[in-house]
Amino acid sequence: MARFRRKMWITLLLFLLFVFGVMMGLKTLRPEGVGFIDSVGLELLPQLRYRAADSNQRANIPKTEKSAESGILSHNSKTEEQHGKTQSSSSDGKLDNFPAVNYDLHAFYYSWYGNQKFDGKYIHWNHPLVPHWDPKIANSYPKGRHNPPEDIGSNFYPELGAYSSRDPAVLNAHMKQFQAAAVGVLALSWYPPGMSDENGEPTEDLVLIILEAAHKYQIKVTFHIEPYEGRENGLYSNLKYIIDKYGSHPAFYRHKTNTGRTLPMFYIYDSYLTSPESWANLFSVSGSSSVRNTQYDALFIALIVEEKHKNEILQAGFDGMYTYFATNGFSHGSSHQNWQAIKDFCDSNNLMFIPSVGPGYIDTSIRAWNKHNTRNRVNGKYYETALSTALLVRPDIITVTSFNEWHEGTQIEKAVPKKSSQLVYLDYLPHNPDIYLEITRKWAEKFRKEKEQWLM
Repeated sequence: MARFRRKMWITLLLFLLFVFGVMMGLKTLRPEGVGFIDSVGLELLPQLRYRAADSNQRANIPKTEKSAESGILSHNSKTEEQHGKTQSSSSDGKLDNFPAVNYDLHAFYYSWYGNQKFDGKYIHWNHPLVPHWDPKIANSYPKGRHNPPEDIGSNFYPELGAYSSRDPAVLNAHMKQFQAAAVGVLALSWYPPGMSDENGEPTEDLVLIILEAAHKYQIKVTFHIEPYEGRENGLYSNLKYIIDKYGSHPAFYRHKTNTGRTLPMFYIYDSYLTSPESWANLFSVSGSSSVRNTQYDALFIALIVEEKHKNEILQAGFDGMYTYFATNGFSHGSSHQNWQAIKDFCDSNNLMFIPSVGPGYIDTSIRAWNKHNTRNRVNGKYYETALSTALLVRPDIITVTSFNEWHEGTQIEKAVPKKSSQLVYLDYLPHNPDIYLEITRKWAEKFRKEKEQWLM
């Protein structure tokens, strides 16, 4: 009897340890107590996206910080650039047999990177640290700017190095990775000619080059309209410009609606910065400058952040909503637990719901004070949890945040281990640099198969 009791207590102890391990794992996938409803979250949103038009603050850089996943980040490297040297891909062999892409899977793409060889200077890789809005907190962090190519504005390091978006070899490599991941649509961050985010340079001249490169790999291109100065009054002319200039290109993305119409699609980032009444002038049938039932009609997708945005998006005349942020729990829209309710609202109002999934989030290389919004990748588990949750709501489209937003650590682009005497970047180990492309490819096929079942 004593031996039986001892075995029972050992079994119970092992079971409790197993339950504890599972709970800790789930907590890692979705951090508790961190959300948009927190006072910190509410304060953070206008500051979080450094490229917003109304952001005119300049940044500071941390000298040392602990990462959320592994390693130490210290930003004092002085290694000189090896001009013209592009790192070769070490893992292309596994992705030689490309699958057919899924045009219902879109990934946000940024063409704002520059280096000495192709641009005469580093652009975006030398990102400054965005200061905290509270001067008392901001003063506790060092000031400065990143010093590429060894020290870049990212917690991870690209396999292609501190590349230029103008490098044809880089652009070709990116399209190969899109096709390898079976992502059918590249959602291009876009500013009008002559305009850019505050840390970048105009890149509108790259659009046609990107369309040409995408077409070689059967990738389509849609536009992610950024919040530039004058967007509220200038969007009509900008939409006309895009459709007139690029609408006939074979890589220009058009979506077939449930009514059988085939229309361009535009994601409108930070759409909440403009009032619903002003948007309705453009997007409602009776609007004073309506694009509806004209050659410039399209599907316009708004960003949902707060819960109240659902009704505002409907009132504004948008065709749907997307969530963008890869931080589960940060905003109402990005919280996985809210996706079904948002989808139900969209279904009842003839709107599209497009959830955005991401592999993780970490932006402490440019916002050292923002550690509480870090989302650990958990070796791919965080990404797969988001993808699984997205499929549960049966969306028409899923967006990936992002292909290459390196500053916020949401990239699925290949990253490699890198360190120097003073600097250690995060990496995808124990997996290969293409792990997030492989995960995306797997779920792209699962999404395609499940969607076929939904439509039966």
